[in-house]
Amino acid sequence: MAIGRLFLTGIFAAAPLCRHCAAATELNGFWSDGCTLFPNGTLQDRTLWCDCCFNHDIAYWRGGSEQERKAADQALRACVLARTRNRALAETMFSGVRLGGSPAFPTWYRWGYGWNYGRGYQPLSRDEQKQVADTLARYKNAHPDGYCPKPGSQAGTDVPQGAARPAPPAAQPPGHRVSPLASLISAPQPARTLC
Repeated sequence: MAIGRLFLTGIFAAAPLCRHCAAATELNGFWSDGCTLFPNGTLQDRTLWCDCCFNHDIAYWRGGSEQERKAADQALRACVLARTRNRALAETMFSGVRLGGSPAFPTWYRWGYGWNYGRGYQPLSRDEQKQVADTLARYKNAHPDGYCPKPGSQAGTDVPQGAARPAPPAAQPPGHRVSPLASLISAPQPARTLC
């Protein structure tokens, strides 16, 4: 009798955990903030590598295996390098996502952020892949320009609908110190190629 009660107690105690596991297979809607905690471009071209980050956000929202995350991070690095020809910038962004994007961190930008926290590194099932495809199709239908603004577009959540993009800051007075990060991202860049 005591074993039966212990067994039932264990089942009832585990039930909330099972509900949490089931909820982890429900995909949340897709959203992007461009280059999370990092500029989307230079002072001269404020969206120079934004599309690289947008595609990276799709991969991070979707989640999957540890190898898929590494491939997404490498694709971000390659895209930024192709857009800017600035290896230091591409490596800085790569290092940032490798260090800060772990699924172990309870952040909005972690690997697999489209799923409830705790999923970790898991390949997507066929049903989950269909959820991803359907959700992305709805997003693209509702936001045909994506997140990154294009000339004449109102895409991007960093500028309210109908508002003008801010102009680049005026030249700084002589002796003004520029942070190393600002000089890294605002250095003149050769013509960009699309990735």
